[in-house]
Amino acid sequence: MGINLTKGGKINLTKNAHSLDKIMLGLGWDLIPGNSLDLDASVFMVGDNQKIPADEFFVFFNNLKSPDNSIEHTGDNRNGKGDGDDEMILAHLSKISDFITELVFVATIHNAEVLRHHFGMLKDAYIRIVDIDTQTEICRFDLDKKNFDKVTDMEFGRLKRIGTDWTFEASGIGSTKGLQGYVDKFTG
Repeated sequence: MGINLTKGGKINLTKNAHSLDKIMLGLGWDLIPGNSLDLDASVFMVGDNQKIPADEFFVFFNNLKSPDNSIEHTGDNRNGKGDGDDEMILAHLSKISDFITELVFVATIHNAEVLRHHFGMLKDAYIRIVDIDTQTEICRFDLDKKNFDKVTDMEFGRLKRIGTDWTFEASGIGSTKGLQGYVDKFTG
């Protein structure tokens, strides 16, 4: 088991594992009994200006691969049932374009406003990073057990390039902007 991070916690992924190159970011959650909802993981690949350089650098259920083939979304899990990771993002760090300085990992609830769904209907939500080559969990961030009854989307974490190192920061920032709100924030 890897390092457990708290909100705002950081870990340099490459400091102690210089050979680290291929990672899996797993997002998982359980539904509180009696609920059903569709949570979607997305990645915004941004540059120094905190914007994606082109639409294709927004990786989600309708665009499963980045144009540089460094990021791959393994597909949409529409119900969150089962043990383990519900949605997975694969990252090949050495292939990430030089002009990308940060990966922002968010989860949004599909059709949340219409269906009146929110993060308060979930329990045990997390993001974790696994070294693909060794199958070793490097770190994990479990979402606080706060009241998320009004939260429809969540920035789980950010993977930041600092020189040749990659650092993961646990965010845990909830909002109600929805997927389109994130698209608006990271484009244009």
